[in-house]
Amino acid sequence: MTNPMREPTYFILAALQDEPLHGYAIIKRAGELSHGRVKPATGTLYTALERLAGEGFVRVVKEETVNGRVRRYYALTDDGLAALRFEAVRLAEAASVVTAWSLRVAGGPASTPRVAGGPASAPRVAGGSAFTPRVAGGPA
Repeated sequence: MTNPMREPTYFILAALQDEPLHGYAIIKRAGELSHGRVKPATGTLYTALERLAGEGFVRVVKEETVNGRVRRYYALTDDGLAALRFEAVRLAEAASVVTAWSLRVAGGPASTPRVAGGPASAPRVAGGSAFTPRVAGGPA
């Protein structure tokens, strides 16, 4: 079983799913995607990026010098994308369990929706993106 990802790591990876970004842009995008909950400090970000690179989830794809400082652009690897999708499904499945329980307690439907391709089966979101995994029995 894979350990759950910490929220900052999740949003750092999510920030990189569209295009390679440099550090400040990653911080900004992670903040946008998390609605302001995750805005890693610069030192925290670069420590996380170093760890994620060591795990094979991100890689440096470009370096340029801007105002005498080196700016590195990071990209998500295939393994990083798979880990991001796996975590998105895990989170969606956990949320569906809590939502179903809340509905049951409130007298709503008793069935628990299951996320297609959830963590028990594979680190891939079946038919959904990293942020909109498809729920079995739910809208397509």
